[in-house]
Amino acid sequence: MNNLWLVIRREYITRIRRRSFILATLLTPIGLALFVVIANAVFSYGNDDVQRIAVIDDGDLFAGALPDENGLYFHFVDQPLDSLRNDAGEDRDYAGILVVPKVKNPRSRNFRVQLFSDETLSIDAQSRIRNRIEDAVREYKIEALDIDERTLASLETDVSLSVRSLTTTEEGESDDRSMASMLGAGIGTVMGFLMYISVFVYGMMVMRSVMEEKTNRIVEVVISSVRPFTLLLGKIIGVGALGLTQVLTWMIMIPGMLFLVGLFFGLDAEPSQMPNSPDMDPAEMQSMIERTIDGLNDLNWWIIIPCFILYFLGGYFMYAALFAAVGSAMGDDMGESQTLTIPITIPVILAFYIMMAAIQNPNSSLAVWSSLFPLFAPIVMPARLAFDPPLWQVLVSLVLVFLFAGLMVWMASRIYRIGILNYGKKSTLKDMGKWITAKY
Repeated sequence: MNNLWLVIRREYITRIRRRSFILATLLTPIGLALFVVIANAVFSYGNDDVQRIAVIDDGDLFAGALPDENGLYFHFVDQPLDSLRNDAGEDRDYAGILVVPKVKNPRSRNFRVQLFSDETLSIDAQSRIRNRIEDAVREYKIEALDIDERTLASLETDVSLSVRSLTTTEEGESDDRSMASMLGAGIGTVMGFLMYISVFVYGMMVMRSVMEEKTNRIVEVVISSVRPFTLLLGKIIGVGALGLTQVLTWMIMIPGMLFLVGLFFGLDAEPSQMPNSPDMDPAEMQSMIERTIDGLNDLNWWIIIPCFILYFLGGYFMYAALFAAVGSAMGDDMGESQTLTIPITIPVILAFYIMMAAIQNPNSSLAVWSSLFPLFAPIVMPARLAFDPPLWQVLVSLVLVFLFAGLMVWMASRIYRIGILNYGKKSTLKDMGKWITAKY
């Protein structure tokens, strides 16, 4: 146990003092804050192009009035198209000519409008022009067909689907589950993505640690006083603690950096400030916030959070052990030896895609069996936790994950004890299989 603690302490202290780790930990929140500033600048100043459009309104749809909007300025002209096109080459003070014909048949669903321009108008500008014309044609048809505006408005119905639990409380009420699916999908996506990133980033960090010691021949000295299993386990725990330190640092720094960015640069996250975002009724927004809070309160956090931590630990130990085994088996040619990581990365990628399918249908056969399969469970089951899977599935999955993780650590230590001292030869999966069953 004392040797294990020494290995953990060495891995943690040595790597946390490295300049690369310090820079990555500090610069990542700063880079994220810089990205927010740049993105806000792009949205704020990326649409500063001013374009003037000459409008020939033959059908008098706009009654000579079309408000300007976001760099688009409309000027109604009483001039034939041919004459206006001839004048364009001499004195061109507009980007294009918009020709709006008469509406011949109010019952027709098709209406052809032409825009003449040698410049390339942005997709956003074309969309705004099209929407303005659609609104004008709609108003014209309502008047031409003598349709009552109130009757027409009554045809539009906003359907609100309220999902409630079958079980009732003592007061005879049932819980509102309307937001459960939406929140479950969001939380499941975040947890599954965190597992996916953590397995790759910190698993690869363990592999690089093993490769560095093998390349520098440091392990030859260490292995003489520490058992391979103890060395491998200490390395996995030490790197895991390092990763946890980095994540906790980011959890503190990133919100602080975003707060400072919003404070000094005056960034406003209100919906009205976002590009192309419709205005929302304050009452509707308040109702949405209340339903979101109620939905978050209804989630079983006392199951979600502990289970996520357990799956994180189980998945990390499982894949970190496999990456460590691969790192110890790599030869001098690192490029060719990278093929050994393919059998490890394939289950992780498959689990990520299954996780996205499980979010859409968390109780499907694919989602259930994948959440029980140890290689997929650390990524798939956390995505299902917000949807209240049966308790027996969670317990069985956790037991299988930790049993399989223990088996992977044991197998990795068998490979590690031989592969770490194997130089000058490229190891294969067949060699690694022989090392597992080889005697000391």
